[in-house]
Amino acid sequence: MATVKSAGSTRLGRDSVSKRLGVKMFGGEIANPGNILIRQRGSRFLAGKGVKKGADDTLYSKIKGVVKFSSKNLKRFNGKSRKVKVISVEETK
Repeated sequence: MATVKSAGSTRLGRDSVSKRLGVKMFGGEIANPGNILIRQRGSRFLAGKGVKKGADDTLYSKIKGVVKFSSKNLKRFNGKSRKVKVISVEETK
């Protein structure tokens, strides 16, 4: 039997792989249908015109157009309002 624990063993050496969340296309860029605009957890950004929300809350483009960010006040069910960020894709001609 060893009198000293051997070196090199640890129980803390694990870390999860990063999920690469965040904004993928910025305002003014041209998006094609199906392009991912934002990867997110929860609804930090809301889908505007020309944008759909996927099952994992990813926002992607429905149409070809220019990406535009805006903010608006959204009224909650309890009467209070909160400022929300909205992303939309405006069709180009």
